[in-house]
Amino acid sequence: MRSPRIGARLGSGLAAALLVATGLAASAPTALAQAPASAYAGIVPAPVKVTPNASATFTITPATRIVVQPGREAADVGSYLGQLLRRPTGFALPVIPSAAPQANSVSLLLTGADPAVGEQGYQLDTTADRIVIRANKTAGLFAGVQTLRQLLPAAAESARTQPGPWTVPGGSVLDHPRFGYRGAHLDVARHFFPVETVKRYIDEIAAYKINTLHLHLTDDQGWRIEIKSWPKLATYGGSTQVGGGPGGYYTQEQYKEIIAHAASRQMTVIPEFDMPGHTNSALASYAELNCDGVAPPLRTDIAVGYSSLCINKDITYKFVDDVVREIAALTPGKYFHLGGDEAHATSEADYNTFMTKALPVLAKYGKTAMGWHEVAKAKPDVPTSTVIQFWDTKASNPAVTAAAARGNKILMSPANKAYLDMKYNAQSPLGLNWAGYIEVQDAYNWDPATYAQGVGESSVFGVEAPLWSETLKTLADIEYMAFPRLPAIAELGWAPASSHNWDAFKQRLAAQGPRWDAAGINYYKSPQVPWPTSNPGSCDNPAWESAKIYNGGTLVSHGNHEWRAKWWTRGEEPGSTGRWGVWEDLGACA
Repeated sequence: MRSPRIGARLGSGLAAALLVATGLAASAPTALAQAPASAYAGIVPAPVKVTPNASATFTITPATRIVVQPGREAADVGSYLGQLLRRPTGFALPVIPSAAPQANSVSLLLTGADPAVGEQGYQLDTTADRIVIRANKTAGLFAGVQTLRQLLPAAAESARTQPGPWTVPGGSVLDHPRFGYRGAHLDVARHFFPVETVKRYIDEIAAYKINTLHLHLTDDQGWRIEIKSWPKLATYGGSTQVGGGPGGYYTQEQYKEIIAHAASRQMTVIPEFDMPGHTNSALASYAELNCDGVAPPLRTDIAVGYSSLCINKDITYKFVDDVVREIAALTPGKYFHLGGDEAHATSEADYNTFMTKALPVLAKYGKTAMGWHEVAKAKPDVPTSTVIQFWDTKASNPAVTAAAARGNKILMSPANKAYLDMKYNAQSPLGLNWAGYIEVQDAYNWDPATYAQGVGESSVFGVEAPLWSETLKTLADIEYMAFPRLPAIAELGWAPASSHNWDAFKQRLAAQGPRWDAAGINYYKSPQVPWPTSNPGSCDNPAWESAKIYNGGTLVSHGNHEWRAKWWTRGEEPGSTGRWGVWEDLGACA
């Protein structure tokens, strides 16, 4: 989770494509570095197989319908698709049950899919008079809808009605994931994020076929969920955050709202309650959890490794039992993350004792354990059912290698590749850098099945992109750090290893920029990515020019948005550094 070096370096302050797609371009490697020739060549994550048909185009019109397999599963996905498309098109797009595809429709069917798609894959076929998405399971239909979104014009991501036309190029896609688990992690403990922010992030990452949200609900700086049997955990332990401020927490009803929203996006929530370290917010809330019976003060810094539950007190395990019992009852997913990292204030013997007692509590309430890779060192060995989350910055970790050899699955999140809270470069306005700087190419150029010694393809549980929030306070902050790196990690989890090629990926990633612009996502315009040349469109102001000098108050057009300079600038592109740049985004052109 966090490097032991943070405490030493930072103390208590904030120092400081389509790819070789097997059906599209396998015979034309020279095309990899070229801009996508069609919408099919811009899909992220890269599909397994694509067969474009340039002679056919389907157009969504006011008469188009969404046809769904009878039953709630497909109907829910159809309702979601309707919600997405009604906003920008202004069309009614009624959802109609039918077991067979129909003309002038987008059909979502749970029959007739190629068996190769498995439980999470899909096949998508577009002809001149219909679009048909077939899958074996609802998750596959939902994944197919995400691909369909990227085949539509970028304006389809807008929340306001746009002029269209709404065309989808003809062709076929056969697709399924490399790994079943593709996760994003969000730390709501260091800084608290409201329910609507979490739901928006769920929506944004679902577009890239992320199917798991790992919520880091507790840490030294804040306890973020109501526990009815220990109410002060939330009301007192959640009353502040990094840097001070009011903090906050989710009621159990709000947590269920997040769970339900994630489920509607075919996403499972995994709750994390970090123990036995990273527990100061709990220790401050209840003195009896401390060995000396004295509650420490709340903390608002970002130091780590100083807190520990009292391992030899019976009340500690009543606390663990109550927390797991209440949250397990609210959480339908299989997994429960108990942290286990950076327990520097817990002796090795006490750590082993704690894991021996805590792990059976999860099983008692029907949950399978996940933990950061420190749990691999526990003795006796943790059960082989325990998923171990690798976050090391070094490829060699003997405890993880041994765990993989015993049969534990390893969730890959190397901090120097997958941690979205690391700065892009020394000039990044947000983030930390203890694991190094992570530009987009760094986030993409590694293989989950070869990165860690002794952890081969069969041992990899999946990939996850953690986002810690020491420096993040708003949705815009979250977006700026996640995009465009989150789609890079998503591709590593979904796309076949044979498609892994940076030159192809950066072209497909560039095609996402106009979609994020239309959706209002605050992303980092990495210079490594050839973002499309902007077009001022209907903006009345002159187009931004990189060689010009602009003074505060000057208005320009760029990326189909209007911008106002806050102060003198030359060469800084509007939108390239989000809200921390000199340009104020006045919104999309009318």
